[in-house]
Amino acid sequence: MRAMCAAMLTLEAIILALSVPVMISVENVDPPLALGLGLGLAVLCVLTAGLLRRPWAYTAGHLLQVGAICLGFLVPVMFFVGAMFAGLWALAYLLGRKIEADKARWAAEDA
Repeated sequence: MRAMCAAMLTLEAIILALSVPVMISVENVDPPLALGLGLGLAVLCVLTAGLLRRPWAYTAGHLLQVGAICLGFLVPVMFFVGAMFAGLWALAYLLGRKIEADKARWAAEDA
């Protein structure tokens, strides 16, 4: 589960960093605001990906998905992109939990 969720957060960090030039040049968002929000969320995604050994980091990952969707108030296409990554995050999280449960069940059956 950790590997899949970390991969999603890393890919999301790249997209969030790339949203900064779009916010500045296309949507005329104030550059300090765009840099703070876009790069701030990107850095938080990378940090959270590294902290996924801790259970609370998954909650932080859920909150980052909300933050990415909320960027849509500045760049409307981010509503779609954020929702897409939220869906991928949820899929990675749920499938990862299922795989871990299956592995635990198989280990218990072999013991």
